[in-house]
Amino acid sequence: MSLQRNALVLILLTGLLGILQQWDPAFGRLWSLPAALVLLGLIYESLQVRRESVGLRLLGPERWPLGRERTVRFLFVQDRRARLRAQAALRAPAEFAAESRLAPLRLARGEPVALELRAEPRRLGRYRWPEPALRVAGPLQLAWWPAHPSAEYTATVIPDLISRPERIRGNATGEGTATRFGGGNTEIVQLREYRHGDSLRTIDWKASARRGRLVSRELAEELRLEILLAVDIGRGSALAAGPIDRLGLYVNVAARLAQRAAELDDAVGLLLFAERPLTLLAPARGAAAVTRIRRMLTECTVHTGQANPALAAARIRAAAPRRLLVVLLTDLLDTAIEELSEAVRLLGPKHFTLVCGVENPAITALPSAPPTDALAPYRALAAAEYHRTLTGNVRALRALGAAALIERPEQLDRAVLDAYQRFRRERRV
Repeated sequence: MSLQRNALVLILLTGLLGILQQWDPAFGRLWSLPAALVLLGLIYESLQVRRESVGLRLLGPERWPLGRERTVRFLFVQDRRARLRAQAALRAPAEFAAESRLAPLRLARGEPVALELRAEPRRLGRYRWPEPALRVAGPLQLAWWPAHPSAEYTATVIPDLISRPERIRGNATGEGTATRFGGGNTEIVQLREYRHGDSLRTIDWKASARRGRLVSRELAEELRLEILLAVDIGRGSALAAGPIDRLGLYVNVAARLAQRAAELDDAVGLLLFAERPLTLLAPARGAAAVTRIRRMLTECTVHTGQANPALAAARIRAAAPRRLLVVLLTDLLDTAIEELSEAVRLLGPKHFTLVCGVENPAITALPSAPPTDALAPYRALAAAEYHRTLTGNVRALRALGAAALIERPEQLDRAVLDAYQRFRRERRV
């Protein structure tokens, strides 16, 4: 409970009358009148507020893409007073980025009022949304009284997907269609069921009309890749990568690349590794494969052990009978370059490896930042060494025959998808 202006005015009046009594006994016990009004009023309000209740519903997305800002609606309603004043402190779980705020409410009887809170998830998992802290004004406007509305809402944070506008932009630039080779005399191997992502020119319309469903022609020179996404979930993946941690960034990139691969009818699989290989899904085609990958990515968490890409590469080499495009999402600085180099040697020349890492933009900006104190030159030197180490590791991996890239967190997703499209176009795999 906290007092409002009416109660404070009566308490101030009580004090003034008490002081006047000390100066002039003729005022008697007049001070007890406002004091009694405050006490009786507070008792009356407490009894009334106990009989009242404020209903609450929380409305938001059940499946929430990692790193995407969405809105949660708080729906308040009460059915006793003609007008009720209240204040609500809106908040989000600790794993979400949101600006908590105190919002005023004026609730008419039976009329719901909605408040909104924008939030952005920073970590995968399933989270129960906390109810807002609510206080209501008593009918005499003497005090604010705490209320405890109850509502159930759970948000499941999942890996992000390529949105429809992004897909349309990709199609407009030729990135969203499968690569074809050869001219009009390309040999047709067989007819098969139409798959999402097939080009319209591969549809056999006569066969589709006979069967009553879409049928595609499978071309002899049609490029099909098998991709394995190797995701580092060791302790280094708990470090920040922009607004989310590195595990969240790797998971988003892997989920979006799996989606694009399925659209182009490439087979895609997944390996999670830390100090040892943990879970392996063999490459497969279609929406079912992407669903399994997304489910596994949603459930993965950071492990305490240091990631060992060499052991992960040995597991891939033992399990893969055919040539793969191995996309290795890991840290090119915290992971020892010797282990990464050994992983590339184990995978090549049978498999083609793309090693993807992320740089810290706050560190790389230090050498060009104006000095602010006596330690600024030393920080700039450390940042320059950090950048030299990253670029040196990239050159070392490329010298071993792997493709390697290092990007800022917000650019890694685009860089990996572009590299994948380029490999398909150039038939590098």
